[in-house]
Order: sequence, then C-alpha cells, then structure tokens
Amino acid sequence: MVAELHKRFQGTPLYSKLDIRIGDVLKATLPAFDVCVANLPYQISSPFVFKLLLHRPIFRCAVLMFQQEFAQRLVAKPGSKLYCRLTVNTQLLAKVDHLMKVGKNNFKPPPKVESSVVRIEPRNPLPNINFQEWDGLLRIAFVRKSKTLLAAFKQTAVMKTLLTNYRVWCAKHNRKFPEDFDMKAKVEAVLEECGMLQSRARSMEQEDFMKLLLAFNKAGIHFS
Repeated sequence: MVAELHKRFQGTPLYSKLDIRIGDVLKATLPAFDVCVANLPYQISSPFVFKLLLHRPIFRCAVLMFQQEFAQRLVAKPGSKLYCRLTVNTQLLAKVDHLMKVGKNNFKPPPKVESSVVRIEPRNPLPNINFQEWDGLLRIAFVRKSKTLLAAFKQTAVMKTLLTNYRVWCAKHNRKFPEDFDMKAKVEAVLEECGMLQSRARSMEQEDFMKLLLAFNKAGIHFS
C-alpha cells in the first residue's frame, strides 16, 4: 500500500503534502483532522470506530468501508435483529448513514464477505453524560438482549458489582451504608419507577437508556 501511494502521487502537485505513517492505527496518536477515509482490516472495525468517536478535537466526518453485517449494526433500529450495544453506543456519539453496498467481486482476490460504506458524523455538541457509565449500563442490558431488564440485572455477578459501586458512592457522599440494604430491591424499584421492569434491550430507544441511566444515578447506583 505504501509503495502504491508513492507511485500514484509522485510527480503530482499533491506529493509534497503526502505524509505516510506506518504503524498500528489503534496504538497511534491521531493528529487533528477534518475527514477520515479508510478501508480497514475488518477485525479492527469496532475499536477503530470508538477510537475515532472519542478523538478530540471532533472531526467533521468519516467515510469507512466495513464488513456488511458490521455496517448494518451501526445503522440498525430498535427491534432489528442486528440492534445491539454497538448500535446504541455509536448512535449516541454520531449520526451514521449507509452509503452503498460493495460486492465481493470488486476485490481481487474476492473476500468471503460482502462490504458496505458508511458515513459517520460525530454529534456536536456531544451528549453530556459519562460514557463509561453509559457503556456499563449497556453491557448489562445487552448481555442477553432478549431478556427483560429485570432478569439481566438480577444476575449474581451484576448485583455484586453494583453493590460494590454503591458502597463506594456512599463513602464518597458521607452516607452510612444501611445494614439491611437490598440491592435487588433497589434495582427493581428503579426499573419500576421508569416503567421498565419488563422492557428488553433489543427494543429500547436511546432515550429509554438515557432515562434509565439518570434514574439509576439519582438512586446512587453507578456502572463504573
């Protein structure tokens, strides 16, 4: 690829502006940029998307080629089979549009999968939330997205983590930790207050997750 780029630009007015850097893009510190155009190794699609979306200063847009199923997850709607944690996280931080499908026969040699090109435009300003908290909530909700939220939260490991976080929250706010505290009951009360005891992540809108996160935080329940 490096040799091909040099070959194509050498002798053109743009050659003096060409800056080729060889390395692992996931480990590299990206400079400020306006537009990103990339055909990525498909196995780094997810970490690269979030590296871009958390990059500062905010860029104008990115046009990227992905494996078709991954691209469809980025633009999926609630209720869709492909709707997942990746979908909600990406759409929280950016507007995503599917631009075109790219058939496998456009490549030599042809890959085993179909591809798609998407346009990602970061939201500006970004939502005023703690992304680690947000993602922590989604990890629980989407671990089995067809389960009710009540069932997802009642898992032993989840309750243990939330209880630890609640103890930390009480200590930070100089609140005595109740001896008879019941985390399951507290979580259930928050879900009931939000009208989401029987809600399932697969069909929830972004606004539903936002409402739920704010309600949990108000009750002292945190996810990071």
